[in-house]
Amino acid sequence: MIQWWQILLLTLYSAYQICDELTIVSSAGSPVFAGFISGIIMGDVAKGLLIGGSLQLMVLGVGTFGGASRIDATSGAVLATAFSVAKGIDPEIAISTIAVPVAALLVYTDILGRMSTTYFAHRVDAAVERFDYKGIERNYLLGAIPWAASRALPVFLALALGGTFVENLVEGVENVQWLANGLTLAGRMLPGLGFAILLHYLPVKRNAHYLALGFGLTAMLTAVYSNLSSVAGAVAGIIGEAGLETTVFSAAPFKGLPMIGIAILGAFLAVLHYKHATEVKVVAAPSNVESGEIEDDEF
Repeated sequence: MIQWWQILLLTLYSAYQICDELTIVSSAGSPVFAGFISGIIMGDVAKGLLIGGSLQLMVLGVGTFGGASRIDATSGAVLATAFSVAKGIDPEIAISTIAVPVAALLVYTDILGRMSTTYFAHRVDAAVERFDYKGIERNYLLGAIPWAASRALPVFLALALGGTFVENLVEGVENVQWLANGLTLAGRMLPGLGFAILLHYLPVKRNAHYLALGFGLTAMLTAVYSNLSSVAGAVAGIIGEAGLETTVFSAAPFKGLPMIGIAILGAFLAVLHYKHATEVKVVAAPSNVESGEIEDDEF
């Protein structure tokens, strides 16, 4: 059962995350961060990160250019994590049955929030004409209320009233094995869909060598560290049979090393790109720009 203080904290976070996404942009409004925070509040960080990370991968290539609304994967991560932990629902089924439908439904509250802020925008315009600086500040801050309510209210209602409904829904799905298997498979495919959308908008043809490099390095590092992990496990077994205790030769520290290697390489390439961009004063427009791709100045 979800406690009242958990509902309160998750509601407050839901109100804050959208305001952060629009103003501070500290990544607190991202799905993976939502899963992390929700996991802390619910007492299962691992499950929260699994759900949040899966939804983060799903929306990698989704943007809101021109003020367009998009699916609210962040609120979906909050609710999926909360119900998954509280009701013991499998994370992959929670993603398919809770997170994705919630993310799609909250497009409507996003539109409502956008429309509501126009009232305060007109009041700001009127205050500008009167040179009323206090009025400008006041109405600007009041404009955050519709945005916060567009996320906080649905999350609160779902957490406070939807527990029994969600539990019955998931139990019904799990009783139909083929449906549960299908939803589990769909949940596993969503990160791949996110990568496909992202690659569609990135200039892959002009940077195919980087894509090949990343794939090759990932494969090689995974193989190398998998072998090291096997050796460490064997050594740990021998030491254990000898009656000695050690924590150095353990397979666990090697599990995340492939991604650490890729992260270090990515940081190096990012610094290299930044230094090159700051040194080049005039850059000619590329002649082979792919149709539909996103350029740097469009973010």
